Amino acid sequence: MQLVEQYLRDHADRFVEELKTLLRIASISADSRFRGETRQAAEFVCCQMQSAGLTAELVETAGHPIVYGEWLHAGDAPTALIYGHYDVQPPDPLADWVTPPFAPDVRDGYIYARGATDDKGQMFTHLKSVEAWLTSVGRLPVNVKVIIEGEEEVGSNHLEQFLTQHKARLQADVAVISDTSQFAPGIPAITYGLRGIVACEATVRGPRQDLHSGIFGGAVVNPANTLARLIGLLHDDRGRVQIPGFYDDVAELTPIEREGFAKLPFDEPGFQENLGVAALGGEQGYSTLERRWARPTCDVNGLGGGYQGEGPKTIIPAAATAKITCRLVPHQVPETIAASLKAYLASHCPAGTTLEFTTWHGCPAFVFDPTSPFINAARAAIHEAFGVAPVLIREGGSIPVVATFREQLRVDTLLLGWGQNTDNLHSPNERFCLADFHRGTRASAHLWQQLAGVRRA
Repeated sequence: MQLVEQYLRDHADRFVEELKTLLRIASISADSRFRGETRQAAEFVCCQMQSAGLTAELVETAGHPIVYGEWLHAGDAPTALIYGHYDVQPPDPLADWVTPPFAPDVRDGYIYARGATDDKGQMFTHLKSVEAWLTSVGRLPVNVKVIIEGEEEVGSNHLEQFLTQHKARLQADVAVISDTSQFAPGIPAITYGLRGIVACEATVRGPRQDLHSGIFGGAVVNPANTLARLIGLLHDDRGRVQIPGFYDDVAELTPIEREGFAKLPFDEPGFQENLGVAALGGEQGYSTLERRWARPTCDVNGLGGGYQGEGPKTIIPAAATAKITCRLVPHQVPETIAASLKAYLASHCPAGTTLEFTTWHGCPAFVFDPTSPFINAARAAIHEAFGVAPVLIREGGSIPVVATFREQLRVDTLLLGWGQNTDNLHSPNERFCLADFHRGTRASAHLWQQLAGVRRA
C-alpha cells in the first residue's frame, strides 16, 4: 500500500482539477436540451477509465450511454462491481446558487457544483483509487468491473436491459456504490439498508378549459380544490399514511436496530436548525432516525394547476396535478402501493372530475447483512482511511440499481458514502468536502486490498 498511498498524495491536486472538468459538464439527463452535454460526460468518464488502466467502452442505449470498464487480471481473487452515475439533477432554482451550478468553485474546503457529491465526486474516488493501484503497482489485488450510467436521476430506464444482456459478463462477488452519505462529519458510515420508492403523478381534470370563477364558480367542481382535499386525505393527524393496506407488509424494526439507532450521536436540535424548520414532524411513535431510515412515507413533491403568474386571475382551472412519491421499507411492493394509491384517490374524486394517474418508476427496499465478510472488509478500509471505525446505518433515499443487482446478478452491495446529508443533494449549492473526497479515495484504495482477503463463496 505504500506506493499507492504515495501516488494518492502526489496526485491529489490533479484529481481535484479533473473532477472540476467533469463538474463543468451539464449532464442533466432529465432535460433533452442537455443531451449533448450528457454524452460529453460519458465520453469524459470513459477516457478517465482508460487513463486509469481499465479496458473501457461506451455502450449505446436508447437513452444515454452506459460506460463500462474492467480489469480482470487478479486470477481467483474476488471481483468487485463498481457502480456510479455521471448524470445530475436539474440545477433549478438558479437564483439560489451562490456561484453557477456548472462552474465548480472551491471555498472553505468544499467544492460547490451540481453533481459534486451526487454522484460525480463520489464515483470519481473509485476511478482514482483504481488508477493509483494500476499506475503505481501495476496491478490490483482484486478484479474490478465498472458501470457508470447516465440515467440514474431519471429512473435508470435502460440499465436493466444492459444487465440482462450482459449478465454473464457482469458476474461479481460484491458491488460497490458510493452514492450515500456519512452519518455526520467525522463519523463515516456503511449503509446496510435503503428505502424503496414508487413515483407517481395524479391529475384531476374538470371542465374542458379554464373558466371565469365569477360566472361559473359554484356550478362546477374545482379541480384544484379537489386535489387539495385529496392530498389532505393522505395522512391522519398522527402522520400515518391513510392509503388502504399501506402498512400491511411493512417489516418492523427489530429491538436491536432501534437500540442501535438510539445510541448514534444524533444532534436533533442541530439537524432541525440546519434545515431551518421550527419543528420536526412525521409518523408519531418513532424517532427522527427511524422515520427517515426505516418507516414508509408518502409525500407530495410538486403541485401545479391554474394561474401561476403575478397578481390575481379569477379562474376555475381546468386541471390540477400533484407529483407524489412513497418511500418504502422491506416487503412493501411498489406496484401494490401504486395501485392502492390510485384507487384511493379515485374513490374520493367527486362527480364532475376525473383522475388521471401515472406511475413513473419504482423499486423495492433493500437490507444487506451487516455481519457479512464484505462489510467487515469495508469497515477495515474505512477505519484506515478516516481514522475512526464506521457506524452502520440505514438511508432514507433509494438507489434502484441495488435491487436490480440483487435480482439480475444475485450480488449484494456495499454502500459506502463519503459525502454528508448536508451537502445539498438535489438542491442549490450542492457541495462535497475535499478532505472527504481524498479520504474516500484512500478508503477505496484500501478496500481493494481488504476485499482480496475475503474467501469467495
